[in-house]
Amino acid sequence: MKKIVLSVLVAVAAVAARAPQAQAQTVCPAAPAPITVSGSITAPNTTWSRNNIYALSGFVYVRSGAVLTIEPGTIIKGIKSAATPAALIIEPGAQIIANGTASQPIVFTSNEPAGSRSRGDWGGLVLAGRAPINATGAPTIEGGIGTTYGGNLPNDNSGILRYVRIEFPGIPLSTAANSEINGLSLYGVGAGTTIEYVQVHSSGDDAFEWFGGNSNARYLIANATTDDDFDTDLGYTGRVQFAVTVRDAAVADVSGSTAFESDNDQGGSVATPQTAPVFSNVSAFLQGTTLNANYTRALHLRRNTAISIFNSVFTGWPTGLFIDGATSQASATGGSLVLRNNVLAGITQNYGANPASGFNHQSFFEDASRGNQVFSAISALGLNADNFNAINSNGTPNGVPEFALPAASVLASGASFADAKLTGAGNGGPNSTFQVVNYRGAFGPASTATSNWATGWTNFNPQISCYNRPGITLSNREVVNAPLQSLTVSPNPTSGNAATLGFDVKRTTTATVRVLDMMGRRVATVLEAGKLTAGPQSLALPTTLAPGVYVATVTTVDALQSVRFTVTE
Repeated sequence: MKKIVLSVLVAVAAVAARAPQAQAQTVCPAAPAPITVSGSITAPNTTWSRNNIYALSGFVYVRSGAVLTIEPGTIIKGIKSAATPAALIIEPGAQIIANGTASQPIVFTSNEPAGSRSRGDWGGLVLAGRAPINATGAPTIEGGIGTTYGGNLPNDNSGILRYVRIEFPGIPLSTAANSEINGLSLYGVGAGTTIEYVQVHSSGDDAFEWFGGNSNARYLIANATTDDDFDTDLGYTGRVQFAVTVRDAAVADVSGSTAFESDNDQGGSVATPQTAPVFSNVSAFLQGTTLNANYTRALHLRRNTAISIFNSVFTGWPTGLFIDGATSQASATGGSLVLRNNVLAGITQNYGANPASGFNHQSFFEDASRGNQVFSAISALGLNADNFNAINSNGTPNGVPEFALPAASVLASGASFADAKLTGAGNGGPNSTFQVVNYRGAFGPASTATSNWATGWTNFNPQISCYNRPGITLSNREVVNAPLQSLTVSPNPTSGNAATLGFDVKRTTTATVRVLDMMGRRVATVLEAGKLTAGPQSLALPTTLAPGVYVATVTTVDALQSVRFTVTE
């Protein structure tokens, strides 16, 4: 959560204005006219169908008493506008039922065409509820949205978010302080709400931010975030398990980018309920020989927070842990702020500055009873190399990294769920009971059921996704089952003399075939809008490619697939 002044706003705009990520010159079919939605939804029951594409114009409110149901596979686009940025706001007493599936995720994305999308193209998704917060009076949502939130209903239910992607959101709504909207903003959201399998890609502000409430969550992904990945304040007390952030080393926010930022409130008061969420099994991946100078700390725990984090791993930040201020340090030594069985790896400076007397970060974190570990190099973790690519072009559908832990990784064991904060059913709401696993971080070894739960519904390169056909959200499983199948390059690796791209099309179609470098830049066109009959296809790849790694993409009217190959000489 940034504290914006005009000069900072200009700087943020400069960051957001950098070239869109992984521009791939995607050839997309013409888009049908979307259904434009603006103003307020007040009907008791409204359904958005996967047979349509919806466009949000300005702030769209789902008012108290209304229920918005979004079918699996539905595409919703936020219209880019500096004057009236788009956002979907679920007010207290309203519900959103966005119950996607692994093969048909629901996608909130930019209205800009493929190749032209950027962080902050639209606002984001906002849920406001009636659960307890520690702010007094009738606080309103940041950025002029105007909705009040909070109350005394801990089990308040704002609906369901399951298998949902939120792409290119996050924007300052004015030059005033605290005027930002995040990818997913949760204001006083109660424990009756279900939040699981949610990805926020390329947010111009935070990815996830909780303002009080006690909602729980599982299976969260924040990739290519500009500011903070997980921000908690105003008395948030929920439980979160299995979350990953993958950062773009070149992009950070002028306010200082973290994996975790946590405050009790802006003034660090003793207001109750105290911010005291519990997170377990988080992987926060940052790696780069040259980091954006605005990266600061993996964990910035401050202003009287009592957040607790277990069984998690943090890599690559300039500073690892900074418990900032006497009140939060007292929570750490007193046992209400707990850090156990966590790992810091490849951190330039493991700890923030100690106060003149009393608290010592290293002594606290490395106390043997807490089970934490520190490694000087990221390589000591034994992870797959593509785990650190926030915008991935690894040749798999949608660029999903191979997050499953190699068997020899030190993270494959070492977790513990014995601490009292991890036991029991918590607040009793959905996802409030921690799943006991042996591994640290968000993903297990390949032999476990949760080895790579990101497979099948996420997209780590939505810059090249068309989103121009209703119901085609390009999840990995959907692509696998699409009319375009079985891409291969043979031989692979190739010397560049006689490589062949092979694939199957299930019906006669028109296709464009291109070769991209690993930055998503087009280096060759093999076929431009060519007609292909149903059956196996075989196309010769260029013989003039320089040594390196490339991605061959095949785009048809209803699918896009890619395959990675290597030219050796």
